[in-house]
Amino acid sequence: MSAPLTRAEAEDLLYREALLIDTQRFAEWLELFTPDVEFWMPAWRDETITTEDPDRELSLIYYKGRRNLEDRVMRLTSGLSTASSPLPRVVHQVTNVMVTRADAESADVSAAFTCHRFDVRMNRTDCFFGRYEYALVPQDGVWRIARKKIVLLNDTIPTVVDINSV
Repeated sequence: MSAPLTRAEAEDLLYREALLIDTQRFAEWLELFTPDVEFWMPAWRDETITTEDPDRELSLIYYKGRRNLEDRVMRLTSGLSTASSPLPRVVHQVTNVMVTRADAESADVSAAFTCHRFDVRMNRTDCFFGRYEYALVPQDGVWRIARKKIVLLNDTIPTVVDINSV
């Protein structure tokens, strides 16, 4: 790839990611990430500041490397986790996609999201919302996610929140 990422390409990637997670096509979803991906949802230090270092501070979710994401997906889909069986029904809405920096080697993308989740076990509906920050890189002729930071704005979580709910 020699051209910088366009907004249309960024939207296609983010919308595809949402569809794959919504439809539980986890193997395809995992292929969107680089092998060394950082998947991070920081905690809030106070009402206005999130944690900044996932190695030294509390995180709501933190996975370093696609292998760790693959392990989480395996636990989600194995049926062995009673907290994840059956998986909740989810739908992600991704909006306000903006390429904030781009060149031929990498791009930074920002977006807003809402995830509606229905927990079949508890007959409960939840809504999570926030912002995404992505670092994207071209690999094998396609743009892949090298870093995904999820800033969950309504972090009073009524129950377990997992990678498919944000």
